[in-house]
Amino acid sequence: MRFSALIVSLIIGASIVRADQAGVIDNSSSPHVTFRSIGIGDCRWTDGFWAEKFQLCQDVMVPHMGSLLKGDVGHAYNNFKIAAGLKDGPHQGMHWHDGDFYKWMESAVYVYAINRDEKILAELDEIIDVIGKAQLDNGYLSTQIQLGAPEPWTARNYHELYNSGHLLTSACIHHRVTGKRNFLDIAIKHADHLYETFQPQPERLARFGFNQTQIMGLVELYRTTGDKRYLRLAEIFINMRGRSRVEPGPSVRHSTIGDMVQERKPLRMETEAVGHAVLALYFYAGAADVYAETGEQALVEALDRLWENVVHKKMYITGACGQTHHGASSRGDAVHEAFAGEYVMPNLTAYNETCANLCNAMFSHRMLGIHGESKYADIMELVMLNSGLSGISVDGRQYFYSNPLRSIHGARDYSALNTETPDRQPYLKCFCCPPNLVRTIAKLSSWAYSLPENGVAVNLYGANELETRLCDGSTLRLRQETDYPWDGAIKITVQQCKSDAFDVHLRIPDWADAAQLRINGTAADVVPVAGQFAVLTRKWKPGDVIELDLPMQARLMVGHPRIEEVRNQAAVQRGPVVYCIESPDLPKDTSILDVNVPSDIEWKLEPGISELGNVTALRGTVLLRSEDNRSMYRVLDESQWQEYEARFVPYHAWSNRGLSEMTVWMPIVWR
Repeated sequence: MRFSALIVSLIIGASIVRADQAGVIDNSSSPHVTFRSIGIGDCRWTDGFWAEKFQLCQDVMVPHMGSLLKGDVGHAYNNFKIAAGLKDGPHQGMHWHDGDFYKWMESAVYVYAINRDEKILAELDEIIDVIGKAQLDNGYLSTQIQLGAPEPWTARNYHELYNSGHLLTSACIHHRVTGKRNFLDIAIKHADHLYETFQPQPERLARFGFNQTQIMGLVELYRTTGDKRYLRLAEIFINMRGRSRVEPGPSVRHSTIGDMVQERKPLRMETEAVGHAVLALYFYAGAADVYAETGEQALVEALDRLWENVVHKKMYITGACGQTHHGASSRGDAVHEAFAGEYVMPNLTAYNETCANLCNAMFSHRMLGIHGESKYADIMELVMLNSGLSGISVDGRQYFYSNPLRSIHGARDYSALNTETPDRQPYLKCFCCPPNLVRTIAKLSSWAYSLPENGVAVNLYGANELETRLCDGSTLRLRQETDYPWDGAIKITVQQCKSDAFDVHLRIPDWADAAQLRINGTAADVVPVAGQFAVLTRKWKPGDVIELDLPMQARLMVGHPRIEEVRNQAAVQRGPVVYCIESPDLPKDTSILDVNVPSDIEWKLEPGISELGNVTALRGTVLLRSEDNRSMYRVLDESQWQEYEARFVPYHAWSNRGLSEMTVWMPIVWR
């Protein structure tokens, strides 16, 4: 048996792909994708908005978060040390705290992929050694269970599979970037344990999948090792969901059944995004990874339906998801941190967990790979510039868990809420969102481009340099210059390319009507269409310049007429950035509820607001009217209006100037 295991290990090791070819999602050999990933580190931000965010991520976000998680505040590293017998004490933190630590490790690897700071690798090697010592001989690894909780695989709310998924993903990324096997070997040993435990599909584990990151992790491990068992197991976890009777059981609590955990219907039959938004979107993202390998039509048809349902009936204007903290699904199941009914979009009580918003972008990133359509990159950008980035302060040290679209002093009793806070916090007891956001910022340059069959696609705009290999192995080097998202002028210079013709796909955002496109100063013969990729095909040569001008006027946006919460209200959007109005930019003692926006408002740009992260603000004259809030209802009167030139700030930058009120949506005064 030991000899056989050695042979299997050698075969797996021989089949591991070259690390320098693999992307964040390694779909380089996936048979059912249209766009493939560039390699990790192939794109580097050079200037402007995302370069500044990455620099902050490298210098502050990752080190500061490491000090929390490796110290006695976050305690995550302590848990591994205790499980390894290197330290005494109890487990501290939520059941899923191991997974949060793996996400932080993953973010550190992405930073290393750019700066090649060997101190990062040395720190990770020390951590990986401890994690290896904590792992049981049979491959099991989940410290909250090992340090005194129930027996393994007996209570799914302990998030063992969530921890598993982030372990597998983080280890694959570590191997791809560093070429090392120390973390990967731990992941393989753990995945083998998962396969032995779940592949037989015993009845007692039929409903065990909960927060299903393990599906993504298993597919990435399959892509990394070539071991098909991991892909089969990923598909098993999809197939198990929705087969069992929806009722409490030995491993299933009454509060986590049915639509709450997407088990009311099998995924292939589902028509509506339901339940816990993070659980749902991780599930869909994992299923998209499985489809990329199997090509099962029923699976992608379900994912298409669910993406449309999320984006067009359950998503906020900021790209946020998960309308309610506690509620009921359309089929009557109790849910929390969850999708609500279609077009039910409260603002003050909007939950919009940072993780859910990021998962929305992750799901769209995978759908972009499958279909190659620009609408998916539109959502990725919308999330990252709005409801994703709102989860962290401009100094990189404080965090939001939920991201409402309105905040009013005294309107909510935050002492009764376990994850919602009136402003960002230096540490969240439930710490899943901060490392999720930091790892996404750290890897975002890897989302900026994709590789169609014969060329390159520009998904996200920002000043950067790209050096990658096209699908035929030829080298491509591009330089992108822009002050996006504050300016719509984008210049892309070809620095190195093959002599044969190839395609450059330029995303024309769905808001960019009347975009203009030039090649070497001459209008391109391709007409840019909002919401599509403009495909330029020619024999390119070094020195060729593509210029794309996207109109960036500020506009008032209104909601679908079925969204009762925003009837006769408007929000402000300029390009991909959603704006809000915040109490520091209003007269003293003015309530955010007093603000009304005239339908003919005119805007002035206010660039370079350093205290909010060097953003561009907007100025416009609003109408203030003090509202009588002494009674539930009152007779309509003709109160006096006061004109006031107010500053509007990007939504992601609110709550950086002390405790404040804020709103995205404002009543319209038609004129």
